[in-house]
Amino acid sequence: MESAFHLYGHELYISSSIGIALLDEHSPDVETLIQHADAALYYAKNEGRNNYQFYNQSLSQKKPELLKLEKSLRHALEYEEFVLHYQPRVNTVTGKITGMEALLRWYHPEMGIVSPNVFIPLAEESGLIISIGEWVLRQACKQNKAWQDAGYPPIVIAVNLSPKQFSQPNLVEILTDTLAETQLQPEFLELEITESTAIADLDFTTTALQCLAQMGLLLSLDDFGTGYSSLSRLQVLPFHNLKIDRSFIKEITIDPKVAHIIQAIITLGQSLGLKVIAEGVEKTAELEFLRSIDCDEIQGYLFYRPLSIDQATEVLKNEKA
Repeated sequence: MESAFHLYGHELYISSSIGIALLDEHSPDVETLIQHADAALYYAKNEGRNNYQFYNQSLSQKKPELLKLEKSLRHALEYEEFVLHYQPRVNTVTGKITGMEALLRWYHPEMGIVSPNVFIPLAEESGLIISIGEWVLRQACKQNKAWQDAGYPPIVIAVNLSPKQFSQPNLVEILTDTLAETQLQPEFLELEITESTAIADLDFTTTALQCLAQMGLLLSLDDFGTGYSSLSRLQVLPFHNLKIDRSFIKEITIDPKVAHIIQAIITLGQSLGLKVIAEGVEKTAELEFLRSIDCDEIQGYLFYRPLSIDQATEVLKNEKA
């Protein structure tokens, strides 16, 4: 498969991921044999693709319900079981919507709503997060352009990039094609990567983010405060926004030390020219404190829960009025 295929004057290259199972005491019948070969296939993909892996018993140590869920996940895109919800974020002082975050939801025909905390790790582990992530990007851009074409106030839509998505060598190409296909201007798309993803390979992160910034995209450092990065690294990474993790926000009215930490983060972020966004704001007291220390924007149930497309459209309609 490594040899080139010549087609109409072009050289085409195909990679392959192969899962192999042998008929033995662990795979005694056709159905089990196919399931085990399938498990080995996804292990091959998880090991970086373009390789082969043999099935072994350790691949079947997952709980049966997780194996069933993983099998369903492979068909969720094909069966159109995914939808996007949108959670607005607002200006801390005015309460006006400044943007929305696209959040993936899976409506399983038998299990109902599957928590992202359950299926996102499965998607990441199996490699399915790549195709799912591309779908999320395309749908979010398409919806944002539809809102603009309908005359609603232009806003930024934020999309989370998983570690595997961010490390794709063709990420810039994917984003370029997505923006061209949906005709959305890059300044209306914001990409969020977590602190742990950003610090995994600082040289790679710096180069990748510089390329994305040159495209005109907005870049956010998500879940700030949960990783182990040096604060000085913020100087070399071309982020536009800094999002404070909700685990800090829920403690600001309880623990004075946490309140001081958040105030320091906001001061630091703004001094570096970053817009600071607090996630998970649910109480009026939290809002009042964030206002008092000049946090730029907030996101949380106090203002808006994640909204369906129809609900988000109605909210934008009210903003326009």
